[in-house]
Amino acid sequence: MQLVSNKKIIFSVLIFSGFFWANMAKAICPLCVVAVGAGLGLSRWLGVDDVVSSIWIGALLVSLSVWTIIWLKKKNWVFPFSGVVIFLAYYLLTLVPLYYSDIVGHPLNKIWGIDKIIFGSAVGTAVFLLAMLLHKFLKNKNNGKSFFPYQKVVFPVAALLLTSIIFYLLITWRII
Repeated sequence: MQLVSNKKIIFSVLIFSGFFWANMAKAICPLCVVAVGAGLGLSRWLGVDDVVSSIWIGALLVSLSVWTIIWLKKKNWVFPFSGVVIFLAYYLLTLVPLYYSDIVGHPLNKIWGIDKIIFGSAVGTAVFLLAMLLHKFLKNKNNGKSFFPYQKVVFPVAALLLTSIIFYLLITWRII
């Protein structure tokens, strides 16, 4: 019982402190990164399948990559292929340690022959990017204004939640 209580305290402190760190960057969307990080932490804490958790890992890596790219541009620290290098660096710095700790690459942790964490991260990356593009498209259609407050946050988080629920149900019902 004490372990669950400690997890709740640590989770709450991390989420609360994330609001302060997110505000310092003032990049794309601090609420998105905090929400994605919270979703990832919550899913891992609840013991959700690696595919579902990894959807949030992919989204978090996209968020962090975009934040870093914008921050570097503000500092005029741009170099050739900096966007690609930053994306690759974040993904490698996340997935390589998971591989060496035998979390990624386990033969019994696969879906359709692909490691669940790599598969989920790829899905989360794609869903997050598509949700960001949808937000930009709709904003452009509406003369540069969002259709509703926090649209920039709602689209990615809602898309990730919907994708997570779909994969959770598919795995729970043993369809995939």
